[in-house]
Amino acid sequence: MTDAPRPPPYGSVYVPPHHRIRSVITPSAAVASNSPAVVNAAPYIGSNNNNNNIGLPIPSPYPYVQPPHQQQPQFVLPVHPGPSTSDLDPWKRKLTTLLQSKDKQELISREKKDRRDYEQIAALATSMGLHSHLYTKVLVVSKVPLPNYRFDLDDKRPQREVSLSLELQKRVDAHLKEYLSNKAKSNNGSKDSLFSKTSSNGSIINDDGLFEQPELGPQTKVALEKINWLRSVQLHTDQKAWQDSSDGWRMGEFRKSLPAYKEKDAILNAIQQNQVVIISGETGCGKTTQIPQFILESEINSLRGATCSIICTQPRRISAMSVSERIAAERGEKLGDTVGYKVRLEGMKGRDTRLLFCTTGILLRRLLVDRNLKGVTHVIVDEIHERGMNEDFLLIVLKELLARRPDLRVVLMSATLDANLFSTYFGGAPSVHIPGFTHPVHGYFLEDVLESTGYPLTAENQIDDYGQERTWKSNKQFIKKRKSQIASAVEDALVSADYRSYSQQTRESMSCWNPDCINFNLIEFILFTICENQTPGAVLVFMTGWDDISSLKEKLQAHPVLGDPARVLFLTCHGSMASSEQKLIFEKPANGARKIVLATNMAETSITIDDVVFVIDCGKAKETSYDALNNTPCLLPSWISKVSAKQRRGRAGRVQPGVCYHLYPRSVYNGFAEYQLPEILRTPLQSLCLQIKSLKLGSISEFLSKALQSPELLAVQNAIEYLKVIGALDKSENLTVLGRYLAMLPVEPKLGKMLILGAIFNCLDPILTVAAGLSVRDPFLAPLDKKDLAEAAKAQFSHDHHSDHLALVRAYEGWKVAEFELNGFDYCWKNFLSAQSMKTIYSLRHEFQTVLIDTGLIDSNITTYNTWSYDENLLRAVICYGLYPGICSVVHNEKSFSLKTMEDGQVHLHSNSVNARDSKIPFPWLIFNEKIKVNSIFLRDSTAISDSVLLLFGGTLSKGDIDGHLKMMGGYLEFFMDPTLAEMYQTLRRELNELIQCKLTNPRMDIHTHHELLSAIRLLLPEDKCNGKFVFNRQVLYDSKPFIASVPPPQPPISRIDSGPGGDNSKGQLQTLLTRAGCPPPTYQTTQLPDNQFRSICEFNGMQVMGHPCHNKKQAEKDAAAEALERLTGSNAGQDFVGNMSMVLKKSKKSHN
Repeated sequence: MTDAPRPPPYGSVYVPPHHRIRSVITPSAAVASNSPAVVNAAPYIGSNNNNNNIGLPIPSPYPYVQPPHQQQPQFVLPVHPGPSTSDLDPWKRKLTTLLQSKDKQELISREKKDRRDYEQIAALATSMGLHSHLYTKVLVVSKVPLPNYRFDLDDKRPQREVSLSLELQKRVDAHLKEYLSNKAKSNNGSKDSLFSKTSSNGSIINDDGLFEQPELGPQTKVALEKINWLRSVQLHTDQKAWQDSSDGWRMGEFRKSLPAYKEKDAILNAIQQNQVVIISGETGCGKTTQIPQFILESEINSLRGATCSIICTQPRRISAMSVSERIAAERGEKLGDTVGYKVRLEGMKGRDTRLLFCTTGILLRRLLVDRNLKGVTHVIVDEIHERGMNEDFLLIVLKELLARRPDLRVVLMSATLDANLFSTYFGGAPSVHIPGFTHPVHGYFLEDVLESTGYPLTAENQIDDYGQERTWKSNKQFIKKRKSQIASAVEDALVSADYRSYSQQTRESMSCWNPDCINFNLIEFILFTICENQTPGAVLVFMTGWDDISSLKEKLQAHPVLGDPARVLFLTCHGSMASSEQKLIFEKPANGARKIVLATNMAETSITIDDVVFVIDCGKAKETSYDALNNTPCLLPSWISKVSAKQRRGRAGRVQPGVCYHLYPRSVYNGFAEYQLPEILRTPLQSLCLQIKSLKLGSISEFLSKALQSPELLAVQNAIEYLKVIGALDKSENLTVLGRYLAMLPVEPKLGKMLILGAIFNCLDPILTVAAGLSVRDPFLAPLDKKDLAEAAKAQFSHDHHSDHLALVRAYEGWKVAEFELNGFDYCWKNFLSAQSMKTIYSLRHEFQTVLIDTGLIDSNITTYNTWSYDENLLRAVICYGLYPGICSVVHNEKSFSLKTMEDGQVHLHSNSVNARDSKIPFPWLIFNEKIKVNSIFLRDSTAISDSVLLLFGGTLSKGDIDGHLKMMGGYLEFFMDPTLAEMYQTLRRELNELIQCKLTNPRMDIHTHHELLSAIRLLLPEDKCNGKFVFNRQVLYDSKPFIASVPPPQPPISRIDSGPGGDNSKGQLQTLLTRAGCPPPTYQTTQLPDNQFRSICEFNGMQVMGHPCHNKKQAEKDAAAEALERLTGSNAGQDFVGNMSMVLKKSKKSHN
């Protein structure tokens, strides 16, 4: 399925995952088959696979709950209804032949009878170890798992007929010819041509020293050693002075009371004697704050303080900041002296900082420019049990780094970890366990809560109220015929539950417990009970995400007691909040009110809220899962692990005995998985794969095979193919010039690509806003009681331009003006915008701009790179360039429109999108950043684009089967147009790719030397009025062959199912014409061919006309009718249509008689 023999430097053929997966499944058998019902597998174009250690597990529906015991499926024929055993015998033979064939991968049937008997055929296939899926009108049985949608089996897949006015085409051609002429003259003249691809000194293309630092000379080394000695002495003096002071002595006594202090000598000895040490410490032992201090103090006491450099990674910003503040206070210093922190957009460190806390991503960014971590003596990875993707990636890098850096020490820490797993991974590294110190915590599971409080559960009072404007979310919780994943995962655990020792009311309540609900009403009741009857102390409530937190907060604030600000202080803790807002959870209320913190799972570890006494645990967390087969990420609530439940319970016993309320039964807890599924196994891997190549770590698949738990091979291949499609990797999986730039930008590859083109095309400022806006939480708010007003406010920023991204740009521009006038908060309030998100966008814009300057693509004179920022059509093109292959067709019907993507088929717009409010979008395509799966697939944000934008700034273009036929995305997108127009688009695209390549290779090149090319593009984009149309299942009738000049080429074939006079398709037109001529209506005889296609014979008035092979019976009949119409009309276009038909029919009658 190669799109072009010579692909351009950017872009590759997009290969669907269901084609990719075939390359990693080895057919089982030995005997080939010639069965006509079995079809060949599509050719595979994918990544090099040298890794036999990465398995191909099918994604489990029980990611955090141990799956129920499953027996080997056995095929049992139903008695009634369904086909008899003899009816399935042909299928048994076909499937046996499929299994025995080495070359065949799947079997396809379009028979209505087979679709009717699908359940029995699917059961038979499953019993034989095969996979099956019923698409709209096609049944497929395959050796490999099948996706939810296959575009190659979709008869309604959109094909686009592109049309431009002849005048516009001539004007664009004139600019293009002038450009090509100048280019030819320039290339023939000087080697220093403006069109040359040679690299300048500002390029990174050949910068082999990018990752290394120069060695110091002997004299410099001696001087540096003397300076370090003096600094080490000073650090030792300062540390001794603090320890001898009264405040330092009291702090020392407090530290000695922590369990970690008792293991100080054992820990330091283990670190001195081993490169890797694993430390597990229970909640409250002090490992996070004390172990980094033990190492720092030991180095300073040994007069190595100045040469000591300790980096301690934390999974979250708030953890890095709060722990560094705590340690600085324990050392009697200001933050930024010997102890500092660095997180994205914020940092506090100085010349003497020897202990740096940072997020894992910050350390990975450092590795980009310092592969050996020169000067770093210790790396501490905290909370390693969370198994984030960055943490797992860092472990592989550190494991390889240890061989080059025998002096480097690595410490892995966690409250609860599988020490044996990590020890084995690092070749038997020793482990040290620190007992915890927490006050006793009394845990209540749901049945205990109901028994002790007398609270009754009913089907109605468990439904969570998300407000009138979001009744759909509330209604989802009612009992449904089809169980959700949350409910299915605990089904077996609930069956085994025993409530005989509980009261009748509790047993009745547990019988109607709804696992899908958070149960806002029960949380409200528990909080009210705590406030009325319990001792003082803060309450920590674990929720799944921001929607649940905000909805519950609104409900609680309406309560007569809980809503009294004199008695209760509500605070929230979520990853998208600013650091300043997150820090509020540590402060104690001044007026004696009870603090209630509503938080996500980020409050489980590393951060300690000292006054928490009560914890309410909903038992769920919203986490990303990734369906590699359908290439779809999902962000849905899932059950937590036992380790997470233990961490949540431990939050209640830090300062005094506490209480934890688990809002799920004990039997469900017993069914939880022990540990969380590692993030590397459940998320897309594009950014990770790009980091691997940027760090020059070799083959992606081979490198990831070294992980603690290797990701699914199909997920790896999906990421590699994506990076090839966007031009970051070449066919050999090496970084391209574009890929090198993308690796330097701290954003997703698609957003980095957008930033790069915005810089090249001098429209940088709005693109900075778009990239920053897509990197933070959506700044457009939608309050539950004012959703209509909020949507109207967002729509006013769109100005009917059908773009969420351009609406974001206008909203930010307005906020910037308001901020200058000191009215930023009022502006956000009136327009339903998040002031914090706007401030974060402002900071990210500055960060992105700084990085772009560092890459050499732009300089400090930013005005130069904004000369075309006003050009809306160019902005659409740049957005398309970045977000491709996130492309969706827009096909209108009478009242609305339908949307389709290559991997999902039918999709929908998210209700928050400006395009969701419109019944008509005057563009044929939408480009989108993110799709989310709930029950259906929703596009969260989108920008409408024209044919020309997609053809010039989308994926690789290739020639089709006839002149004027172009393909994209491996043939999913097909374009039909006049051959001269197709040639123009291909030439423009080729020259545009070359311009981008030249600019990346030579950042100092002035693109205005390509004035005529830019003029052609900027003329074409706004003048394309999208006058083309979508057609379906268009048949290609002519081969692409050169034509003799004196003979006009045949016209491009018309669609055989387009509307026309006499009916909505060729069958209707033929019947109408025959009726007018006094002939009976035609009849059709359709047969299935050996290759599983259909061919129909149209018979009328004694004549028989045979059509072409088609995918289904209906299309075959339409094609036969179209063939009959062509024969009746004759080849002479000047003849009278009805007259010609009458003559043919009369001749037919005579010969028939």
